[in-house]
Order: sequence, then structure tokens, then C-alpha cells
Amino acid sequence: MQVFRSSLLASSLAFCSIFMTSLPSLAADAPAKSPATANSAPANLSQLQQQVINAERAFSRSMQERNFEQFSQLIADEAVFFGGKDVHRGKAQVLAAWKAYFEGPQAPFTWEPEVVEVLASGTLAHSSGPVKNDKGEVFLHFNSIWRQEAPGVWKVVFDKGSPLPPQKQK
Repeated sequence: MQVFRSSLLASSLAFCSIFMTSLPSLAADAPAKSPATANSAPANLSQLQQQVINAERAFSRSMQERNFEQFSQLIADEAVFFGGKDVHRGKAQVLAAWKAYFEGPQAPFTWEPEVVEVLASGTLAHSSGPVKNDKGEVFLHFNSIWRQEAPGVWKVVFDKGSPLPPQKQK
């Protein structure tokens, strides 16, 4: 047993030594960023925010227009949607869970983005806003995470609605 431990320790030390000596060369290959560059937003941040606003509105419009195909095109393959106590993982589960909302002539609810923020990298965005029932009363607040999958193409990767406290429901 002692021989095994010594051998394992020697292997671990050798790995650490190789890893630590390779760090400078790995860092040299990475592009240098000044603190100002690393945290600054791209010049087109407002354009990216508008793209996400448009995507979120198209997402909501798909429900209002009863267009399940359009709805499905805005969901990422690996999406995770939270619905009550259930978590729907993957586009197929999300679509199966949401299909019933598209049945019938009138949308059971609608939503509109109030806040949209995009990462400085331009790869992910958060949108949130009120969800209204078919009477126009706010009963939930949604939060969605969008990922830019190609230039100008945003898809939902996470979605969750949260009930409002009773005094805030309108």
C-alpha cells in the first residue's frame, strides 16, 4: 500500500510540475487585455439589446398569433424551462410542455420585455418583464436567458416565470 501511495504522490507531483511550467506558454498564447478592454462593452451593445428585444417580442407574438412553429424556432436545443414544480430539459420536452398553451383560439397569456441586458461579449442576454393573463392582468414576472447562436440569431436557453406577491398582482 505504501508503494502505491508513493507512486501516486510522485505521479501527482510530476503532473503539477509539468502543468505549472506550461502556464507561462499558455498565457503567452492568450490575447492580452487591459482591464479597460476586458470590461468594456462592444460598440454595438445597443444593437444587440435591440436584437434580443425583437426576439423576445417575436417569442411573445408567436403565442398571441398561435404560431407554434415560430415559437419552436426561438428555443435552443438544450433549453431548460421551469414550469411550476417541473423542469423541462431540452427543446423536445419544452415543446411538449408548452404545446397545450397553443391550443384554442386565444392565447392564455402574453408577455413583454421591460429589461434587457447583454453581456459585454455579446454571447448571452437576460430579458425580464410582466406576464399578463387573458384579462390583461399581470400575474407573473418572466426571466429568460438568451444565447446568440449566430450573428443576429438569438434563442432562449433558460426561462422561468415567478409569481408576484398577492399585493402586486393587477
